[in-house]
Amino acid sequence: MLSRQAHPAKDGVEYVVGDLATGDGLSEAVEGVNTVVHLGGSAKGDDAKARHLVDAAKPAGVRHVVYVSVVGADRVPVKSGMDRAMFGYFETKLAAERVIAESGLPWTTLRATQFHEAMLAMVRAMAKLPVVPVMVGFRFQPVAAADVAERLVELALGAPAGLVPDLAGPTSYGLDELARDYLRATHRRRPILSLPMPGNAARAYRDGANLPTAGAAKGHRTWEAVLAEQTS
Repeated sequence: MLSRQAHPAKDGVEYVVGDLATGDGLSEAVEGVNTVVHLGGSAKGDDAKARHLVDAAKPAGVRHVVYVSVVGADRVPVKSGMDRAMFGYFETKLAAERVIAESGLPWTTLRATQFHEAMLAMVRAMAKLPVVPVMVGFRFQPVAAADVAERLVELALGAPAGLVPDLAGPTSYGLDELARDYLRATHRRRPILSLPMPGNAARAYRDGANLPTAGAAKGHRTWEAVLAEQTS
């Protein structure tokens, strides 16, 4: 947890650290700021963090809050304990979206698919096991973090636009394909075991609820390129 502190000026910019979980330091952090880009995210509590942010931003006169959420936030149901354990991220991101949309502040929300970098971390961890488990029917259309960052800059420099089209990578892949790509790139041999996953959220995943909707924007950095860079 970060306590409030002013960072020394760097390149002519003074940095102020605030704690989204408690609200400590946020008033100072947003003082004199016109646009806030909210990138904070965690497995739970994103709605409370968003509420702390908007509570500080409103009296400060912030004119634009840009928020990054996840594709499928409104389409992946989180109803059971199993859903929440595996996919609670979708529930908390949607709750944070609503806090920002209902805050009275001008806002823009971008839903992005899972990052290439996050998918790489996942398959890297899976490949450490003697048998690589993959969920049956799970597909992803990951996007590069750099592509998301570029889009957020565009949105932050523009006028508040509400919920904008999704952002995804150029191609979709089965989880087994991502795992095999990683094994080939790292010259490893592992058997892959396909496993069914029960639950409402898992069913929605198999139906493509985590994939971009029609009209989505596409990043240009491919999974193959990012994998090659990270494993070379």
